[in-house]
Amino acid sequence: MAEKIKVPALEIKDTGTIQKIQKGLVKISGLPSCINGQLIELGVDLLGMVIGFSEEEVLALVLGDETKLTIGDVVYSEAGVFDVPVGNNFLGRIVNGFARPIDGKAKIQENDFYSIFTEAPGIVDRVPIDQPLVTGIKMIDTCIPLGKGQRELIIGDRVTGKTTLASDIILNQKEKDVICIYCWIGGSFSSFTKLMQELRREGALDYSIIVAAMASDSPAEQYLAPYTACALGEYFMHRGRDVLVVYDNLTRHAWVYRQLSLLLARSPGREAYPGDIFYLHSRLMEKAARLNNENGGGSMTFLPIVETQEGDVTGLIPSNLIAMTDGQIYLDTSLFHEGFKPAVDLGLSVSRIGNKVQSEAMREVSGQLKAEYARYRELVSLTRVRTKLSPEVETRLKKGEALCGLFVQDKNTLVSTEEQIILFYAFDKNLPELFEAEKREKFENNFFKYLQKERPQLIERLVTQRALTEDIKRELDETFTSFFAV
Repeated sequence: MAEKIKVPALEIKDTGTIQKIQKGLVKISGLPSCINGQLIELGVDLLGMVIGFSEEEVLALVLGDETKLTIGDVVYSEAGVFDVPVGNNFLGRIVNGFARPIDGKAKIQENDFYSIFTEAPGIVDRVPIDQPLVTGIKMIDTCIPLGKGQRELIIGDRVTGKTTLASDIILNQKEKDVICIYCWIGGSFSSFTKLMQELRREGALDYSIIVAAMASDSPAEQYLAPYTACALGEYFMHRGRDVLVVYDNLTRHAWVYRQLSLLLARSPGREAYPGDIFYLHSRLMEKAARLNNENGGGSMTFLPIVETQEGDVTGLIPSNLIAMTDGQIYLDTSLFHEGFKPAVDLGLSVSRIGNKVQSEAMREVSGQLKAEYARYRELVSLTRVRTKLSPEVETRLKKGEALCGLFVQDKNTLVSTEEQIILFYAFDKNLPELFEAEKREKFENNFFKYLQKERPQLIERLVTQRALTEDIKRELDETFTSFFAV
């Protein structure tokens, strides 16, 4: 009996030929059936992704080392679009813009693959944002509260503390069951190394994923990095987890996209950016959400960072991102140089979620803080040319100085919600000791420890009841008296 011959399965692929190679891009003739986002096989272990086409040619990003390519090479179309591996094993790892490990450790075993260009959740898949994302930063938690599922822009000039602010928020998520993803786009390797050393020293890498595309990496990697970070976050969000994603920063991401668009000969518009620059970031920002229980009940919060030039928030990229986010935290250069850190300008900062995510106790003590701070700043500017002030104005200035003293917060010194409520309740009571710098510093550093020792049940009641009842207020007033009597 004749032995049966196994015939290999027939595989049909579109083919094309490389016509031009430039700065991480290739122009290809052929590939008649391609679509945007489709993968193409450029060579051994080297893929590309279609980002544009016409009747004559196909334009593709090289997802790797373009020096391996030569003009005239034959390329083949792949069946799917660009997917990245995702899964629980990515926690604690550093990956590049294609989700491949770059920390020198073992290969990451994925649980699934996610497309980087999935559609954002629809309105019916979402629920209102009403759960707080506690940052541990007093100015933000009291005056610019954040919620899980929100998009809050961090905006300011260079060297105003934007990265420090974002890293402090990540550090505060320790033991809060929030997965953090830090996306580093186009920055220097030395700055990235310092950031990683800090996160590792504070134990933040245990619950974090780092997606890094350095300035020295290919434009394709820098362009895809934020979408890869978002796909990693979506995996956890759809499984009921809370995720925080920091994009540092989207200004450099826009620069890379402008570079690619000019190489692709797309018509430049305002500031030489292409016409679809708004869509570039809006399709990313729309993926931040808090899902309903039918879709997993998870959330994904975005903190995009954008850089301004000399405080100009009317530039194309800053104004675009202000329009598509739920508020912004504006960091001011003059405040930074005055030593007021974090250098948040409360006049230009806002959270459109408002106080919906705050507890009743936090709403009570923080309701007038922003107005009080604004009045103080206005008084300071008006009294600079005057030598003699009325007693009323002097009292108002002293109260404003006390508020600024409470707002100042050193790097990596995070404050719990209960401690913030007690601090600003004391400020609302106009404790005379808060108007003196030395006594105020003593109160900030030692009172909460004193309260934990003397009346720990009071803190427990504040945590569980989430409100300043008359009994809690009376006990706090008694503890203030005994603390300053020591």
